[in-house]
Parts: sequence; C-alpha cells; structure tokens
Amino acid sequence: MVIQSLFMMHPYINTLIKEFKLNANNKIALEQSAYLRNQFEFFGIKTTERRVLQQTFLAKELLPDKKELGGIISALWKQPQRECQYFAQELAFKYTNQTEKSDIELYEYMVVNQSWWDTVDFIATKLMGAYFKKFPEQRAIYVKKWLTSGNVWLQRCALLFQLKYKKETDTTLLSDTINILLGSKEFFINKAIGWILREYSKTNPEWVSFYRKNSFKFT
Repeated sequence: MVIQSLFMMHPYINTLIKEFKLNANNKIALEQSAYLRNQFEFFGIKTTERRVLQQTFLAKELLPDKKELGGIISALWKQPQRECQYFAQELAFKYTNQTEKSDIELYEYMVVNQSWWDTVDFIATKLMGAYFKKFPEQRAIYVKKWLTSGNVWLQRCALLFQLKYKKETDTTLLSDTINILLGSKEFFINKAIGWILREYSKTNPEWVSFYRKNSFKFT
C-alpha cells in the first residue's frame, strides 16, 4: 500500500485503510472496477456498507484538525482503491463550514487527479457548490479559468457547481458558460449541459424554455 507525504504513518489513514481491507470482497471489487471501465481498483465494498464502516471516522469528535485536511486528502487520493477517494471527498464535505479561500486549490487537485464522473460530480456539486456560495466573488474567476483549461472535468465543474442552487442560480454566468461549451464533442460536457438545464427547469421553467428557444436547439 503506497502512501506518500508526512501522513504516511498518520493513524487516521492507516486505521481507515485497515478497516477497508478487512471488509474487502474481490468479486464485488471486479464488478465495481468493470462499471468504471477498469480505470480504478476497488476493495470491493458497496456504498451502503462503506458508509457504515466510515461512520466513526467522520464523527465530529474524531475528525482531524482542519490544517491536516489537505495532506490527508492528498494521501488518500494517491491510493489505488477508489473507496479511498470516495471517503476523502466525504471527509472534505465535513469541513465546508470551515472553508477557506485557498481550499479551491484542493478541490481542483481532486478534480484533475484520478478523474471520472463518480468523484467529479460530488466535488462540483457539494464542495465547489458550497465554496462559491461562501466566496461568490471567486465564481467568474474560476469559471473562466476552467473553461480555458482544456480539462473536460474542470469544464464540467464550471457547469455543475450551481446544480443545486435553485433560486440562487446565477443565470448570466450559467448561460455564458453553456454558450462557450456549446458544440463540444465531449460526452460529459453535453450531458452536464442537459443535466443543469433539467435541474434548473424545476425552479425556473420559463427561463430554461426561453434560453433553449433563443440560444440553441437542445437535443
């Protein structure tokens, strides 16, 4: 098991991984890996079971100090088993009430490494979504950066961070973002455009209808 950085011997990480290893199931692991196109290894722990196993590690009184969060998540993100990334992002969510301006760098790291929709969508909607509510002045800065990055996952985040904003959705930023990405040949970009419009139509169907009629024919 490879764990880098000063958290190599951190008991929080070591104990978590030991718990996951004790509950590993090779048959399930192979099925989970196949579902994600064999891009990642798994311990073979189903989501419901994993969340039971990690309850203690996410208990408020046992959470590591916020200053350790970046190092712990980075170490977990380097692990080959996907459950480590799932836990890491749920751990990060526990600190959203302590979010600092610099935390966006950690979220970007999580998006551009070990990248696939199963982690990116959580990071975009739950971590980045909460971040930009706290620091709205950062929205346009990072959306512009991500749109010009050439990274499909950052571009997907530019769309999806507002997924659950409902009445707080910045429609100007949303329409500008969609307009820039229209015509993309990337499956995950086009799916994200459809997803955000469908979700926002539950809050403001008139706006979505007007946008679709006047901006593009959405198929």
